Amino acid sequence: MDYSFLDFLTLIGALGMFLYGMKIMSEGLQKVAGDKLRSILSVMTTNRFTGVLTGILITALIQSSSATTVMVVSFVNAGLLSLTQSIGVIMGANVGTTVTAWIISLFGFKVDISVFALPLIGVCIPLIFSGKSKRKSWGEFAMGFALLFLGLSYLKSSVPDLQNNPEALAFLRNYTTMGYGSLLLFLALGTILTIIVQSSSATVAITLIMCTKGWIPFEMAAAMVLGENIGTTITANIAAISANVSAKRAALAHLMFNVFGVIWVMIVFYPFTSMISWVVTNYGPGDPNAMTQFLSTLDPDTIRFITSGQTLTDPNLIALQKQLTSLQVSVSYGLSLFHTTFNIANVCIMIWFVKFYVFVCSALIKPKKGADEEEFQLTYISAGMLSTSELSLMQAKQEIAVFGDRTYRMFGMVKELFYEKNDEIFLKTYSRIEKYESISDRMEIEIANYLNQVAEGRLSSESKEEIRGMLRAVTEIESIADSCHNLARSIKRRNEGKSVFTDDLNHNFNHMVSYLDQALSYMVEVLHKSEIMPDDIIPTYNLENEINNYRNQLKLHNLEDVNNKVYDYQDGVYYMDMISECEKMGDYIVNVMQAIVEKKF
Repeated sequence: MDYSFLDFLTLIGALGMFLYGMKIMSEGLQKVAGDKLRSILSVMTTNRFTGVLTGILITALIQSSSATTVMVVSFVNAGLLSLTQSIGVIMGANVGTTVTAWIISLFGFKVDISVFALPLIGVCIPLIFSGKSKRKSWGEFAMGFALLFLGLSYLKSSVPDLQNNPEALAFLRNYTTMGYGSLLLFLALGTILTIIVQSSSATVAITLIMCTKGWIPFEMAAAMVLGENIGTTITANIAAISANVSAKRAALAHLMFNVFGVIWVMIVFYPFTSMISWVVTNYGPGDPNAMTQFLSTLDPDTIRFITSGQTLTDPNLIALQKQLTSLQVSVSYGLSLFHTTFNIANVCIMIWFVKFYVFVCSALIKPKKGADEEEFQLTYISAGMLSTSELSLMQAKQEIAVFGDRTYRMFGMVKELFYEKNDEIFLKTYSRIEKYESISDRMEIEIANYLNQVAEGRLSSESKEEIRGMLRAVTEIESIADSCHNLARSIKRRNEGKSVFTDDLNHNFNHMVSYLDQALSYMVEVLHKSEIMPDDIIPTYNLENEINNYRNQLKLHNLEDVNNKVYDYQDGVYYMDMISECEKMGDYIVNVMQAIVEKKF
């Protein structure tokens, strides 16, 4: 067969264009409706049926069940969805992903949409260079749509010409007549292809092309489609490797749901495909099984003429070309209907076994012993859990709120440390503060790295501004943790120096700490808010003024008290070190509030 390495690279390039078009289209839509998609998923708290509808809607919009399931796994990781709710959304995602096959069937084989692809790109260019981010996003969506069909067109023309090479066709046919053995072989092929390509939509497109060219019968193509449903679950399982227990369970539920679905369809495979063929034959364009029979009656030269795309003059060849086009539409409709019917039937059956899935996944994936260790890992985000850029910001916000919670907890330990007289308990608390300080350093780096990864994606200008504010907030929260550690060290130095504070000094320190406690607890409250208002920063400014004024007042009193020998000079040094550190912490809290409130307006 005359098929060079250049032809092979052209095929890979066509597949790359198809996938890139899908990616651009998906990201453009997410930028337009990112917040809406996020809120639809996060408010999915009603029941399994609305979960299924949500999964269908989002996957039909973003054209990627892998993106939806990775997003769902990350939301379970973030605690925004329960395992039960996530299974419903994943079921819906399986139905939503069948929309791609219908788009290709309706336009890709019936109309040569690639003819309109370049003019559509011409229309997109002004939109992409527009100053308004929403117009730019719509331009990217339309550009992705054009590239997707341009890639599909190249894919159809760059696949090996097996039909005109009977020996290669015979090689394929050897594996299509082994009954269930052939079905299992093509099922495995579909699974492996999807794992390699990382897109079930792209593999479905390849399967459609293989079947419409008559290389494989309709039934083998249907088996490949089943394999693609298993292959698409790998993405979410890879993403869940570094996630928490709940996310791992959600990814396993996705795999189980698809595998069990494939098992029952394989048992009733021939009656099921016969039903699809009957529907498409009687209510659609024709019998999808007729393609193989039709091509087997023609000689290679005739096939080459009617598939060349050239204008024909021979009435017989024109009639055969029309018949071939009609059969190609029948095959694509048949496979699309098979894909959709399988997923809908699977959801209708499996939706009643959601509790069973939850039970099995919980039994198979158990939390590690010493669960308190998980407290010191990132709760909402982790390496490998990056979903689509616009939809990753919620996880980062939630993680920053947890960072604030931990810093506030660390401050509570400092308050305990100040009065602790028992040396053993003192050292235990002090070592916990040191541990929290190292955790805060690690959290700052990991959240910042995650945000930088998100920033590398295709983001709207508003989201880029939001990331800048979040990066600043993370840095300042880590500075608060450093201040807590510095306070703990000052208290330790005081104890090692055998210094004893007077009741007045203790009272003054407590009063300063109460201001900080109010400011910190209010900061944490705002970090957890979903809707932040410009007035939210006013209480922090008021507390900052109180802290500054009180610090100045205590500095003056300290000089007078040291001069009047009320306490030792060294006691005054320890005392003012603590007061100064408290004032610095107040500044850091203001910086955090400015980063999270003022960036919004």
